[in-house]
Amino acid sequence: MALWGTLAITQIGCSDAEVLDNNVEEEQLALNDLNAQISALPQETLSDAEISGLMHLREEEKLAQDVYLFLYQKYGTNIFNNIGQSESTHMAAVGSLIEKYGLTDPVDTNGPGVFENQELQNLYDTLVAQGSESLLAAYRVGATIEDLDLYDLAQMLAQVDNQDITLVYENLSKGSRNHMRSFYGKITGEGATYSAQFIDQALLEAIVNTPKETGSH
Repeated sequence: MALWGTLAITQIGCSDAEVLDNNVEEEQLALNDLNAQISALPQETLSDAEISGLMHLREEEKLAQDVYLFLYQKYGTNIFNNIGQSESTHMAAVGSLIEKYGLTDPVDTNGPGVFENQELQNLYDTLVAQGSESLLAAYRVGATIEDLDLYDLAQMLAQVDNQDITLVYENLSKGSRNHMRSFYGKITGEGATYSAQFIDQALLEAIVNTPKETGSH
């Protein structure tokens, strides 16, 4: 099973290529470290809720990756490429858990913008259309994706007791908080605002008013 998402890169200059190479290397190192931790933890019995969560999150992370890489191709703005790569790492980490537990991967060989979950398919189509309206709209799409991801991860973490799944979900939550900070900064930099749609507004404000978190994500 391929655990590293394919990045569609077109028409980038030398300086952009250097940034891209550095980011790919950093994300691959983070993935390698997380996979080593996953392997070191015991394989525990999965509950139905844990299985359902893994299936859903695998495709939800793919949605984030696919939307961001679509928006990067459209606008050529590095934030979408950089965070798209990070989402590839998130998607791969969930894929490692699916592989570890011998589950059937819902992503399989599906290409960009193709999902088994019809709700996620509809959401992808909607977000791509919204993000195509303007660069500001695209930044808001990014914030919306991270908002939803944070909400879903919090719900799933409340239903998880397996150490390896908890490890991955907590790392993904940290990454999503950082992504939210980045998109929120772009939105406010355009003189616009973003209000929470899924998580509490108070949590959103706490996230964007605190520094970027470091470590594996």
